[in-house]
Amino acid sequence: MSELGPVSWPPAPIRTERLVLREPEARDRAAVIELHALPEVNTYLGGPRPRDELERAMPGAPSRRPGLFTVDLDGAMIGQITLTRETGHIRQAAGKAELGYLFLPEAWGYGYAAESCAAALDWFAGALPGEPVVLATQTANVRSMRLAAKLGFIEVERFEAYGAEQWFGMWSSVTPSS
Repeated sequence: MSELGPVSWPPAPIRTERLVLREPEARDRAAVIELHALPEVNTYLGGPRPRDELERAMPGAPSRRPGLFTVDLDGAMIGQITLTRETGHIRQAAGKAELGYLFLPEAWGYGYAAESCAAALDWFAGALPGEPVVLATQTANVRSMRLAAKLGFIEVERFEAYGAEQWFGMWSSVTPSS
């Protein structure tokens, strides 16, 4: 994944009503491994990775990179958000800023994903005004489709990839003039 562009990183922690979006820290290691090892979290992302493989791949603190936010609730990581310049895993997203999100199952259903993604998009709109953000998800991932709509992503197209129908949407902080 490549850099976002002319953005100062990391930003100061972003605070919402209930959450903090911050850089990953050493204390997040166990939660990051759990996030990527759980079948229910990775159902629409090619499946979970083996826990022992994750343990070996992350001997210390989780990686820090531009566009990666840890979502923190009361001092504990509950998820991750990425805003990255996509390198082409999906042709439609190549070169564009793409939003991604993963949350631990115990954080599902409380509005944390919507709250934190909205805050990350607001930050992005301030850092790169007028630049659109894209999002791709499997149409079978009903929760992700609902979140995309709630965040204001507009469907651009549907296509087949990775053996499933994909939904591709775009978000912009700029409202087109009528």
